[in-house]
Amino acid sequence: PIIVTASYVDRSNISFLEELGVRDSKKVTDDKIVKIAPTLIEKIPHYTYILTNEEYNKMQDSGNNMNKIKSILHNKCILGLMKEGNYSYDMVVIDQFTPKRNYYGYLKDEPNVFRKITFTTKAEDKCLSVGVSSIISRYLFLQEMEKLSKKVDISLPLGASKVVDETGKKIVEKYGKEKLSEVAKLNFKN
Repeated sequence: PIIVTASYVDRSNISFLEELGVRDSKKVTDDKIVKIAPTLIEKIPHYTYILTNEEYNKMQDSGNNMNKIKSILHNKCILGLMKEGNYSYDMVVIDQFTPKRNYYGYLKDEPNVFRKITFTTKAEDKCLSVGVSSIISRYLFLQEMEKLSKKVDISLPLGASKVVDETGKKIVEKYGKEKLSEVAKLNFKN
């Protein structure tokens, strides 16, 4: 699944987060993420949206590319977090995955769009709220992958490889192609 999280980090949380070692989830081991994410989930205000593979595949089939999907999800999470609390903030930061102009272009059909955003590359290393969000999202992703593995009684490997291809074949043989759309993104080459 695609998991997006928006987090609010108050100045009073900075030393606590730095002591935990919060930064880009790609630079933190999954073991460490599993240890620190529950604390982050408990202590840091956040809003998460989980887009299932089935929903993702339907959006792809409707002509939405990955950047449009991510733009929609980021906007939902920011608006969701803002609705939950009256937060005083200096800026809202997104790890830039598409140029600002494209981001807002993808949202042209959305009824509500949050516009006061700073787009920054490698934001997880520069902004604690983005680091917190990436760790929470990765933690929830690992949990969701475990649930999906149990659902098909097959350990689902991550990424793209021959092992992933073989696992996809096993799922189709065992359950049919419909089940594959529940546990995999179907638009990738493999």
